[in-house]
Amino acid sequence: MTPANSSTVFIIDDDDLVRAAIQGMLKSVGLRSEAFGAAQEFLRSKRPDEPSCLVLDVRLPGVNGLDFQRDLADAGIRIPIIFITGHGDIPMSVRAMKSGAVEFLTKPFRDQDLLDAIYQALDRDRASREDQSKLAGLQKSYKSLTAREREVMDLVVKGRLNKQIAFDLGTSEITVKIHRGHVMHKMQADSLAELVRMAAKLELPPDSRG
Repeated sequence: MTPANSSTVFIIDDDDLVRAAIQGMLKSVGLRSEAFGAAQEFLRSKRPDEPSCLVLDVRLPGVNGLDFQRDLADAGIRIPIIFITGHGDIPMSVRAMKSGAVEFLTKPFRDQDLLDAIYQALDRDRASREDQSKLAGLQKSYKSLTAREREVMDLVVKGRLNKQIAFDLGTSEITVKIHRGHVMHKMQADSLAELVRMAAKLELPPDSRG
């Protein structure tokens, strides 16, 4: 479970009593929360850069919660969403889940069901943030490679042998070995298999030697 002191649960619901009840429940288990009565209030708020999730009412003044889910995705705001509603139906829940919602709860729901969904959402966001951080590190390492080192890496991950790479690039096998060593060191790869996985995560184009 994500530590309470490093995560925030956002709540958007136009019902004051519902917001207060959810915040009270979260406070009782040590989870920090921020509540809003409308979607635009949430968008205008300054959100901390830490694991978080959004408890979102489907029916809100001025905007449908499902449409807001799409708007957030379009705006590049990636936050796990738990929908709550007093007027849910199966097509609505299917649409929400297909769009990446963690859970779709119909009022009245058990506090524990909401808590379970919140913990799942926070853990999902934490994992996503860790993945993004690792990817940023990989991208930084890749940018540190020289143009020739990128050429060598491209051919290495394609399974070419040193002598084949030397022929392709018109250089000596010794030079290729030196470049290959630089690549492994700068990318902090312990094995060829790990370098191949890194290249896959970087989603390098088929010909990345330019």
